[in-house]
Amino acid sequence: MRERSSSVKGGDLVTDANTLFSVWSLARAVRALLDDALAESGLDADEYAVYSLLAVRGEVTPTELATWLAAPATTVTSYVKRLEGRGHLERVAHPSDGRSYRMVLTPTGLRAHRRAAALFAPVLGRVEAALGSAEPRVRTALSTLRQVVGEVHQDGSAP
Repeated sequence: MRERSSSVKGGDLVTDANTLFSVWSLARAVRALLDDALAESGLDADEYAVYSLLAVRGEVTPTELATWLAAPATTVTSYVKRLEGRGHLERVAHPSDGRSYRMVLTPTGLRAHRRAAALFAPVLGRVEAALGSAEPRVRTALSTLRQVVGEVHQDGSAP
């Protein structure tokens, strides 16, 4: 397990100065928390997110995964190769697009996801408990922010 620096308490002038840097800092902190919690499973936070999407959706195209991850096709290709190499993912022919395929977790991949989910659940529970009654409002605000960031990115107004 790699060593991480201690968390910053009491805020930071750079990240507290604006919404985007605050979210960037939060994303890094969440990734560190989840990487540490999931280490025993062999999955990192990003991989766990991919496995979770595949576990919930069943079959996903590379384009759908790229959209959900807000990631380039090369990143999706890297995940596909890594998960296939582990025997956790297989490609299934797309029924209406002969040029594409869908991805599905294998039974081994589903077991790996369940092991990681068992490590993820207590951490999620602690965060939700600490947020208390604010949790639904926080989730709504984050959803709104994700939508706005996606719209700004999509409309091309960002340099």
